[in-house]
Amino acid sequence: MAVLEDQGYRATAPRKAIVNLLEQKREGFTVEALSDELPSVGRATVYRTVKLFLEAGVVCKVPMMDGARVYSLTRVGDRHYHSVCVQCGGVGEFKAATLERLLRAIGADIPGKIVDHRIALYVTCDYCPADGGKQADCSNPLIFQCRGPTNDT
Repeated sequence: MAVLEDQGYRATAPRKAIVNLLEQKREGFTVEALSDELPSVGRATVYRTVKLFLEAGVVCKVPMMDGARVYSLTRVGDRHYHSVCVQCGGVGEFKAATLERLLRAIGADIPGKIVDHRIALYVTCDYCPADGGKQADCSNPLIFQCRGPTNDT
């Protein structure tokens, strides 16, 4: 909440409710899911507050292979990257000095200045069954939405 207050925004009751819910989240989330979990807060308020947090760097977009808009609390500092399990949808954050060195090298080889980038690693997490079993078999504590294979096809 302090980040918004530092930028001149008021600490309203709906914004505090959103912040309290976000602080409990250990995994990625969608704005729609947040809104569903906070029926007393208007949907537009949830969207605007997440947008403010995104601009302030409190949350970040997690690039998903299917294009879904998923967000995650920023927990590991300024520059970080995401890993996304292609079976269960679990999202992890990590820092990578090797990627930073690679970006500096690429920056030296291209005309102009790199102003932003997005890198996500799509993985099969250690929690998912090696045989590509159903999402229900996965024990990943970071699951927020099933994106794994099903037998419903």
